[in-house]
Amino acid sequence: MYSTFYKKKLDELLYYTHRNLPVSPASDKLITNAFRFAYEAHKNDKRASGEPFITHPYDVALILAKEIPLDAVSIAAALLHDVVEDTKFTLKDIKAEFGDEVAEIVNGATKIEGMFGNYEMKQVESYKKMLLSMTSDIRVILIKFADRLHNLRTLEFLSTAKQIRLAQETLEIYAPLAHRFGLSSVKTELEDLSFKFLDRKAYDEIAKKLKEKKREREKFIKRFIEPIKERLTKEGYKFEISGRAKHLHSIYKKIVSRNKTFDELYDLFAVRIILDTKNKNDCFSVYGICSEIYLPVPERFKDYISLPKQNNYQSIHTTLVSKEGKMVEVQIRTKEMHEIAEKGIAAHWKYKENNSLHDTNLENWMKWIRESMEMSSKDDTTSQVLESFKLNLYQNEIYCFTPKGELKILPAGATAVDFAFEIHTQIGLQCIGAKVNGKIVNLDTPLKSGDQIEILTSKNQKPKLDWEKFVVTHKAKSDIRKYFNTERRKLIQTGKDIWERKIRKHKIHLSDENFSKIIHRLKYKDTGQFYYVISQDEGKISEVIDILTDKNKLQSLEQRNLFAEDAKLTESISDNFDKYVQEARTSKNGIILGNGSTQNINGLKYDFAKCCNPIPGDEVIGFISYEKGIRIHRRTCKNILNLFLREPERIVQINWNEAGGQEFTGGIKIIGEDKPGILNQITKTISKNFNSNIKSVDIKTRSSMFEGTLILSIQNLKQLNQIIEKINSQEGVFSVERFEQ
Repeated sequence: MYSTFYKKKLDELLYYTHRNLPVSPASDKLITNAFRFAYEAHKNDKRASGEPFITHPYDVALILAKEIPLDAVSIAAALLHDVVEDTKFTLKDIKAEFGDEVAEIVNGATKIEGMFGNYEMKQVESYKKMLLSMTSDIRVILIKFADRLHNLRTLEFLSTAKQIRLAQETLEIYAPLAHRFGLSSVKTELEDLSFKFLDRKAYDEIAKKLKEKKREREKFIKRFIEPIKERLTKEGYKFEISGRAKHLHSIYKKIVSRNKTFDELYDLFAVRIILDTKNKNDCFSVYGICSEIYLPVPERFKDYISLPKQNNYQSIHTTLVSKEGKMVEVQIRTKEMHEIAEKGIAAHWKYKENNSLHDTNLENWMKWIRESMEMSSKDDTTSQVLESFKLNLYQNEIYCFTPKGELKILPAGATAVDFAFEIHTQIGLQCIGAKVNGKIVNLDTPLKSGDQIEILTSKNQKPKLDWEKFVVTHKAKSDIRKYFNTERRKLIQTGKDIWERKIRKHKIHLSDENFSKIIHRLKYKDTGQFYYVISQDEGKISEVIDILTDKNKLQSLEQRNLFAEDAKLTESISDNFDKYVQEARTSKNGIILGNGSTQNINGLKYDFAKCCNPIPGDEVIGFISYEKGIRIHRRTCKNILNLFLREPERIVQINWNEAGGQEFTGGIKIIGEDKPGILNQITKTISKNFNSNIKSVDIKTRSSMFEGTLILSIQNLKQLNQIIEKINSQEGVFSVERFEQ
């Protein structure tokens, strides 16, 4: 069926499966059948490199077998993970051939395919899908890590624009997420590969300097570890000891954050001692031996064995001063700790069937990951959810305690208020003060690892608005926002009840539209703000009541043209409203838009809504407004949907006249590589090829990317789509889409 070459590939995959997982004829059969199925499904497909497509799912499966050993089901699912997305075969076919378990994992991987393909809302929705997939089976996200790792390893075959986009999203999301899962080796390689494509000059410079000093470094490490090696052997320990340079991106971050040169950094490498023991106390004994040989730096000692990180990382970290006066970071851990440090949640998953303790650990770990990423309330904006998601990925940790000794792990920079909300939302809301290590401190004081915090509360206390400025956990931020939004809604309802009682008492009858105009003219943003203000100060009502009950004051407002335009339009609409609605309901074509500059339909004024900027070619609909005549919206506009639900009798059907010539406003949103001259290329493309006037340009840059909005003079939808297509084909442009306000 396939060549000797692919037979050898399958044998290699089975070899690593046997080396890292229990040997089973059933497992071999499952992997072999999955390989054959994937080979047949992808046999006519090619990768960007020109290689047969099967090389990608094969290499993803090999990563799972060799670098993140899971099980035969995972390896089979990895071989099949692109079949449903890219071939004629369906999930039903996978289920029939391989059963429910494999099909569910393939389905989960398919659902989150391209999960980071766009920003803002698309990202947030993708994260939710990912969280759901993790709920069903952790192997889904582990396959995605292997998939991204292989894509990064073969990134040189893609265009520069795609390289930058994939590297950027890997560095922002995949690498820190791999860290959250404890996949240290995967996270390290993802960071280095991303760094290579985002800043090749800096990458090459650091790599070159590391290579130049490699021999010198190896000699130093050999001298440094020799006395430790001799002493541990003498004491009867079974161990491995080695020195390694820190990875390139880690060194680059140190150079940037410390504002130092490569040669000024002292902690460019670390020594690792891995003990073959089940007794974690041996790690502390070995630390004692190392401290006898070399002088330790006390403030750089970290005990992650007694207090593991939330991703279950365990190790002792210390810094020792060598005989030459150089500081060397040393890590001490057991074999099992090392496997969990390198393979994280995958190592826990591997052990779970035989060890109930790891079952509990795995369950708690998954719960923590989900909670750390899904804590968002309905009041949070998309950008707030996105900011929180990334914050939870990147955060360093501190370890704090309640007065009873209960451990709370918080992000670095957390305050007593963060700690209070971490205990319970109600404790946070009623927090009036805090004692840190027995001393009263300000609520915005940053906490440190080892602090013991006692939260002081009062039933009469309420959160302060400025709390949100200094808290750092998403839970605290979200709970504070939720509280104030709830309180505001309550006060708005209270104000509305007060207002309605007052106007009933004064027997005032006022349409919602005229009421909104008065409120706006009195400098309130909307009726909600007015209700909120009068809930705090009922005296504000009298100003409006006076105007409505005093003819002179009302007339004065009318003279200031508050109702002038409305009066004319109301008369026109009153005469024509029934006629237009009837025409729209009975006519096949509805009301036809004119093309003249007068912008009127049979004598009735109309204009185009700014919220959606309709242009010829868009499906449009009209809303009869007492203020603006007929307002034309795109049918997909959120505002027109709300108006339709509220007042369907004022909706009229609108169609475009076939004649052209009039100019309209349209916008495009562009994301691309931030490189010299790219904006000039884009504007030249528009003016040269389409003779379109650019009304405004708004460009924002982030790292090596830019995001820009261009507002243009457009004749119709066809022209706008042509512009989008033309710009999208330019080198360095990642995506172009119509701008939606």
